[in-house]
Amino acid sequence: MRGSPNIARTGALIGDIARASMLTALMNGKALTVTELAREAGITVQTASSHLSKLQQGGLLKMRKQGRHKYFALANEEVAAVLESLMGLVEGSKPLVSRTGPADIALRHARVCYNHLAGNMGIHLYDSLLSNGYIANKSGQLNLTPDGEQFFNSFGIDLSGLKAGRSVLCRECLDWSERRSHLAGSLGRSLLSRFEQLKWARRVEGTRVIKFSRSGAAHFEKTFLINA
Repeated sequence: MRGSPNIARTGALIGDIARASMLTALMNGKALTVTELAREAGITVQTASSHLSKLQQGGLLKMRKQGRHKYFALANEEVAAVLESLMGLVEGSKPLVSRTGPADIALRHARVCYNHLAGNMGIHLYDSLLSNGYIANKSGQLNLTPDGEQFFNSFGIDLSGLKAGRSVLCRECLDWSERRSHLAGSLGRSLLSRFEQLKWARRVEGTRVIKFSRSGAAHFEKTFLINA
């Protein structure tokens, strides 16, 4: 339709199996080299370089050089949100009883979605913040409340620094595994970082899984209660 954004080009970029594999690998928030991404996609480095160039030109990736290496990462949180939503569409086409194995279960429980917490733990966090009045959802637009400012400051989140930044403070992201919302934006990123600082949780190397310790899970549940 004339005057509307051309989604076909972006759709074609994401739709290639090799490129989709590389984009998915970058959902852990890390920047990876061409060699690492080629391994993820099961293709040669030369072919991967060609795909990555197209993804960069299409605005889906950003690249930076360090020494002899080039590192690629998702261009921004908007790209991550689109990918997470597409994963939800794919997941929605499967029978709800379908579960693959331990890694899949762990991903569903808690994982990193680009730079914030997703999975069951991420949804619980989002629901708790809403039910306690720390954030408010008005027609899909999330806003921080005065009670929320007090809570997050007491929890060790530098809100003044977040507000001074360019990123959106808080936003919804549709969770692919549960098809419900979790918290994204700079606030979501800072909360995940805070959980790691407090040793409540850690990232499992080489995966998107977030592993909560027994004491960390207990502190999380106590701090983020859901009010009926």
